[in-house]
Amino acid sequence: MGQVNDSRSVVNIYDAPFKPYDMEGPVQENMSYLSLTLNKDGNNMGFYVIRMEPGAGTIAHTHRYNEDYLILEGDLIEPDGKVLGPGDFVHYDPGTYHNSRTETGCFLIGCDWGRERNEG
Repeated sequence: MGQVNDSRSVVNIYDAPFKPYDMEGPVQENMSYLSLTLNKDGNNMGFYVIRMEPGAGTIAHTHRYNEDYLILEGDLIEPDGKVLGPGDFVHYDPGTYHNSRTETGCFLIGCDWGRERNEG
């Protein structure tokens, strides 16, 4: 067997402590998140996990970077009414404005990545 690099980091997303969700500014009720690699390099990019309790919703926001997420459990409802469920993968380009909500609760893994959208 080969050796494992000492820089490896392992996090169990089902056991790790989550923080109150404040990724759009103010703390949002009934939501929490776990930073996996988010902002590891000081650039606000990386992976994270979000837990939304039933009835929770995000504040509408604009993405500076690409955003990808994969629904692991529950439902997530997009502003156009599209209902996402376990196994659904979503990609948003930089500059996308949206919010999401859940009726039954949602557990997802997300990643912000790529070049920042230039506003000018």
